[in-house]
Amino acid sequence: MIDLSVLDLVTVREGGTVRNALHDAAALAVCAEAAGYKRFWVAEHHAMEGVAGGAAAVVIGHIGQATRTIRIGAGGIMLPNHNPFVIAEQFGTLDALFPGRIDLGLGRAPGADARFGQALRKDLGRAAEQFPHDVVELRALLTGEPELPIRATPGHGAPVQLWMLGSSLFGAQLAAMLGLPYAFASHFAPDYLDQALEVYRRQFRPSPWLEHPHVMAAMTVIAAEDDEEAALLATSMDQSFVALRSGNPGKLKPPLPGYRQSLPPGQLAMLEHMRQASAVGGSETVRDAIARFAERTGADEIIVSGATYDPALRRRSLEITAKAVS
Repeated sequence: MIDLSVLDLVTVREGGTVRNALHDAAALAVCAEAAGYKRFWVAEHHAMEGVAGGAAAVVIGHIGQATRTIRIGAGGIMLPNHNPFVIAEQFGTLDALFPGRIDLGLGRAPGADARFGQALRKDLGRAAEQFPHDVVELRALLTGEPELPIRATPGHGAPVQLWMLGSSLFGAQLAAMLGLPYAFASHFAPDYLDQALEVYRRQFRPSPWLEHPHVMAAMTVIAAEDDEEAALLATSMDQSFVALRSGNPGKLKPPLPGYRQSLPPGQLAMLEHMRQASAVGGSETVRDAIARFAERTGADEIIVSGATYDPALRRRSLEITAKAVS
């Protein structure tokens, strides 16, 4: 059985609050742990009223308090928004609180539009150019190899598992060069999936932290009692994708019967394109879709994303998926 993990955006529902979203994220992590998922990751996004995971390290601490064994972490931290020393301290602190459970996925995108750079008082374009250097510095701060003139405390010596995230060939090449495990964001950016995994595996250089290439691929997964119910539940996410691509993101909306049939051809084609890495349906449909995707990618792990308006149905989706794959 392939290892399954969970990616959660800490989604804020229409009619709900940030407090509700954080409570729901913790409940989802408890469910994932009980169902046998390997990791529970949250992602850093900013200035979006429908996403409550901007302070990712704080959210991970909240998740850690609710769980006992599942690995927890960021999928990911957008390193150009930060400096490596502060991230080393934050994740060193998390490792001290939840020893041996902390993952740190690193991304190059800002996770927000250009106004965010102004709010941070940073040139995010220039910071993105420094990303490879910052990754190396962050790893050195955590591992002590090489030893730097200053130590992060907490952070130095913390066995935080670093991951490289990506949706293009850049992340694949950097992960291969540094000998890091690689997670591909195929749940929303499937175009370069096959090429990126081929590049990563072909160019991989073993490191003291990873001897062989290790791939995680992301899927959108909504599992329900049957295909019809799952398709209806998935319209909440469909509405979010359309709103985001239209420049008008908001909170997660309730399911809407007939939503896809109401869309113009261009928006429908966009949704179908993004669904290349997805499993939406009842148990058998989800099992078959995940099996085909695992065979296609040769992934060592699959991380499942996908929100439902009713948090209880997202938890049920994780349970159905875990049983289907096992």
